[in-house]
Amino acid sequence: MPDLPPLPPGTIIGILGGGQLGRMLSLAASRLGMRTHIFCPDADSPAFEVTPRKTVAAYDDEAALAAFAAAVDVITYEFENVPAATAQFLAQRKPLRPGAQALAVTQDRLAEKAFLASKNIPVAPYRPVASIEQLHAAIAELGLPAVLKTTRLGYDGKGQRVLRDPADAATAFAELAPRPLVLEAFIPFSQEISVVVARSLSGEVRSYDPAENVHLNHILATSTVPAAIPPALAKHAGMIAKAIVVALDYVGVLGVEFFVVPGDSRPTLLVNEIAPRVHNSGHWTEAACLTDQFEQHIRAILGWPLGDPARLADVVMENLVGDEVTRVPAGLDGSTQPHLYGKSQIRAGRKMGHLNRLLPRD
Repeated sequence: MPDLPPLPPGTIIGILGGGQLGRMLSLAASRLGMRTHIFCPDADSPAFEVTPRKTVAAYDDEAALAAFAAAVDVITYEFENVPAATAQFLAQRKPLRPGAQALAVTQDRLAEKAFLASKNIPVAPYRPVASIEQLHAAIAELGLPAVLKTTRLGYDGKGQRVLRDPADAATAFAELAPRPLVLEAFIPFSQEISVVVARSLSGEVRSYDPAENVHLNHILATSTVPAAIPPALAKHAGMIAKAIVVALDYVGVLGVEFFVVPGDSRPTLLVNEIAPRVHNSGHWTEAACLTDQFEQHIRAILGWPLGDPARLADVVMENLVGDEVTRVPAGLDGSTQPHLYGKSQIRAGRKMGHLNRLLPRD
């Protein structure tokens, strides 16, 4: 890792993506005396409300990208589906943190699983699927039930189908795109947990406590910390997350999602997905940590020392999806921290905000 000086207050941080994560990154940057410039194709992006500079243009608009790069000092992103060509174009002009290689690995499920397997990090058994013939062969090898997923552009349950009968294969294959796809063995997990981890420009690594996650309709509903897992398993999850950011030569915050799989003597972990960005299951850090995940990411990409990720309270983060946001403020109490995203339209399945509820400690 090069010995680069930390970027000073007043630095202009370019952020690709204008959703709620970009909004929260911009707010964190402002607290540290930085300015942000957000690039997003959607003129109604909620992050635009909290940044002094914005560019509304397509991610393949090279003239707009070049002007954006010229106007900022360092570039980051709030979502993993930034086109690879966009990342490479910008990385040639300004520091891109996390780097383009980390983005390439994590935005493709096949590349991600191959990377993890190459580092001896356990994942669910899987097979690439480029044709209906390959799908039938994969089903024969992995058995059913299994999950057929797109390798790109999938999130919150989009881009996947559960196969329970061989007759499901043809319909699922026809419905999912782009190809190739990936078939994953169905894992009989007992819990889903995640670890948010950060790595600095100097190579310092700090991770937050694992969160126990519950999903409804494929969308994260709650993250509870501490997770109801043995301390040794929590420590092991943090070690895996650290191994991943080191192997990727990563700079910034990254989320690692795990399945907890029961065993005869003790539970084990499988990595489900990794996300090269601040993570929905890390929003609890806003209320329960001295340094939340958003400030931690900004510190990392600036070359600043990382903050203390220690948890100061027990907490449940609850996503507000669709019209659930209308419960605020009537549903608040003195132990609840609300964060609303300023989105102009309420839609079913749309993340509108979250609540952090601090819990009494024994």
